[in-house]
Amino acid sequence: MQKISRIGMLLFIVLGAACGPAARPSPAVETALPSPAATIEILPTPTPKPPPPTPTHTPAPVPELTEAPGVPELTTKTAEAPMVAIPAGEFTMGSDVEDERPAHAVSVEAFEIDVFEVTNEEFARFVEETGYVTDAEKAGDTMFWRTYAEGKPRHPVVKVSWNDARAYCEWAGKRLPAEAEWEKAARGTDARIYPWGNEWDEAKANTKEAGYRGTTVVGSFPDGASPYGVMDMAGNVAEWTADWYKAYPGSDYQSPYFGEKYKVIRGGGWFSDKELVRTTERSASSVTLANDDVGFRCAR
Repeated sequence: MQKISRIGMLLFIVLGAACGPAARPSPAVETALPSPAATIEILPTPTPKPPPPTPTHTPAPVPELTEAPGVPELTTKTAEAPMVAIPAGEFTMGSDVEDERPAHAVSVEAFEIDVFEVTNEEFARFVEETGYVTDAEKAGDTMFWRTYAEGKPRHPVVKVSWNDARAYCEWAGKRLPAEAEWEKAARGTDARIYPWGNEWDEAKANTKEAGYRGTTVVGSFPDGASPYGVMDMAGNVAEWTADWYKAYPGSDYQSPYFGEKYKVIRGGGWFSDKELVRTTERSASSVTLANDDVGFRCAR
């Protein structure tokens, strides 16, 4: 599937379902968002292009995972989601694929990122303490985040827009990760194709090939962790980042969606195939998008 058509599909969902014009973040908030790269140097692509996808198939039903090794209990309002430190330094960002090109060296400052995607119970705590109303609810969508959260406290929250994700991160004393930060946390410094390495393995992520057909408890695939131990960077839910969808420096790729209108989404979700959960894969949509396979995690 071409990237333009994927992004276009997200835009179709937003434009067809929204009840009002898309909201823009305030200038004051936008200027506070992190810059994804401090130093740019064009490099050749260090890894081979992934093989073409195999024909799609319909997997047998898979029982829902109910426990995830190493996931801490969050039972008090003062409990904080675990984070992992990502060291400062250079890594290779991008590939030779469409809007992912060119592969280039990016240097980022040290930061921390959530080990797990923000869960339903964590988002519920935020709503209860602040009275926050999501974009989907404001638009009159009867299928909003609580619909998907029923009985799934430790699954990642979905049906949250970029605006909603940003609001949660600010409440938690954090922020959304820059696109470059997200990619470094996912692939490390050895330019791997998937968080766990360069070979596809459907047992290491909740994707279309795995056959769960919905979200799973965060951290349910420890063998699919990134080099830094960050969980679910491929599959489960796609994740919002801080940045506008733009061409990389030095890129010759053109897209009508580039600019300061759509925000970058990374990681792919449970409905994504193996090509769409690579560490370099990019998609984007409106700040008011709310879908059932898009969530987020925080950084600081």
